Amino acid sequence: MARNIVYFDLETQKSAQEVGGWGNIRDMKVAIGVTYSTARGGYEIYTENQVGELIKELQRADLVVGFNIIRFDYTVLEPYACFDFSQVPSLDLMVSIEEKIGHRVGLDAVAEASMGINKTADGMEALKWWKQGRVAEIAEYCCYDVKATKLVHEYGANHGKIYFESNKTRLKQEVLVDWTLS
Repeated sequence: MARNIVYFDLETQKSAQEVGGWGNIRDMKVAIGVTYSTARGGYEIYTENQVGELIKELQRADLVVGFNIIRFDYTVLEPYACFDFSQVPSLDLMVSIEEKIGHRVGLDAVAEASMGINKTADGMEALKWWKQGRVAEIAEYCCYDVKATKLVHEYGANHGKIYFESNKTRLKQEVLVDWTLS
């Protein structure tokens, strides 16, 4: 039986500025969470009142894959959970890349350089949509980020490397990765 890899991302209701800085990520609150399960073969969208189901899905996964999930997404989820997310088998692509190159790089920089795809928006735009009650747009954006994360992971797993564009030099850089799919 194949492993159930769950790709995951969430968007928040509040910005770091609104909660008193990046040290208060726990206070940002979930706006929308999205998963793609390889076992289910599809996406699931969760609102704040469905966070319990989202957490159960993450706990049941053989592997959760995301981009900055360890430092950000799991921290946002902590107030909703009664366990330590370090118990969830996870692959944080941003952390994996950072360990190789010594600095953080964004999902957009990796997706664009590796596969020629771009994000459709950014977190600040999603926050604006939240304040305007445009939840469908947040869900669509978050689904696309999950898809981009899945494609980056699959690309890295299949090729043993990914690429990113350096912010400093604007040159395409190669990063060797060991991200298995099985």
